[in-house]
Parts: sequence; C-alpha cells; structure tokens
Amino acid sequence: MSRIRIVLADDHTLVRAGIRALLESDPGVEILAECGDGREALELIVKHRPDVALLDIGMPGLNGLEVAKRVAQESPRTRVVMLSMYADATYVRQALRAGVAGYLVKGAAVAELPLALQSVMRGETYLTPKVSQTVVKDLLSDGGVERHPLESLTQRQREILQLIAEGRSTKEIAHLLEVSVKTVETHRVRLMDRLGIHDVAGLVRFALKAGLIQAE
Repeated sequence: MSRIRIVLADDHTLVRAGIRALLESDPGVEILAECGDGREALELIVKHRPDVALLDIGMPGLNGLEVAKRVAQESPRTRVVMLSMYADATYVRQALRAGVAGYLVKGAAVAELPLALQSVMRGETYLTPKVSQTVVKDLLSDGGVERHPLESLTQRQREILQLIAEGRSTKEIAHLLEVSVKTVETHRVRLMDRLGIHDVAGLVRFALKAGLIQAE
C-alpha cells in the first residue's frame, strides 16, 4: 500500500516540529515538504500535488482558509485537513465552505491525527468530535444560517485585508501580489466602503474579530 504523501504548514515552529515527529513515527506517511507561510504552502502544494495538506488556519501572508480555497482549484486531488485552535462553529463552517476534508483542533488527542488522515483518504469528511457537536448545535440554532462577515468580500479583498492587518505597506502588498500600487489602493477603498470602516486600525480590529489574523 502506498504511503500518504503530505505537505505540512504551520507558522509555529515548535508545533510544526511536534506534528512532523508524530507523522514520521507512522510508516504509512511521507512528508514531502513543510513551511510556516500560507503563500509558500500553496506553492509547495501545487508543486508536489500531495495526497493531504495539513494547514494551520492562521498563517501569515495567506491564511489556511484562503489556501484551502485555492487548493480546491489548483490541486483538486489534494485533501485539506485544517489544524486550528478554535472549535467554534463559525470557523468550522468557513472551513467546510472552503472545501476542507478534515478539521482538527490542536488540543485533540494524538490518536486523532492518523484517524483523520485515513478518513479523508477514504473520501470522508473528518471533524474532531468536539467540533462535530458544536456544528450540530449551531445548525439547530438561528446562528446556523448567519453569514460570516468575510463572505461579503471578494477573494482579493480578503487577501489585501489580511496583508494590511499584518502591517504590510501598500508598496509591499503591490510587490507581493504583483499588481500596481494604484490597484491595491483601489481595492482598499472598495474594501473599506463595503465594510463601512475608514481607517487601518478599524480594519485590523475587524480582521482579528473575523479570525483572519491572530493576536500575538
């Protein structure tokens, strides 16, 4: 039986090292590459076409949810398993809508990781039991139909919002996205108008509240 080929991405070096050590103890797993940045993660996934991408939900440059959405388009045979500190239904719902095959909270039992990998390789969706209960409760309540505020934004607007919230300058964002400074400024104006927020500090607060970035 062939081994499960994996790309691992988590911006916390010690956490990534721990997950890697756990994976390497399984003879049925092969780690193709690892990184701590969302953009690099996407590049590695497109390059290696792994069976599974283990992604931290909160990564610099491009968060795990945005990476998952692009993986669905650029490497559709790769199953994404999201690693997160959050068990709230809001994050789980976003992840499922992004096309992830599995959702694991970082406080899960060690034995859950191989179970999740085997499950998604069978074409199933794996949710940590605690998450499953949370999602069911949410769907049975009025909150189950509430749209997340990020859903009103385009992919490019979410991307620029994250970079602004990370403290990147307009020139840095333009260079990173390979667009003109004027294009970035136009997106920022439309982003602010859509959210009804008219200063950078407000955008940072919104990004934190929406889970687009994490407080250090």
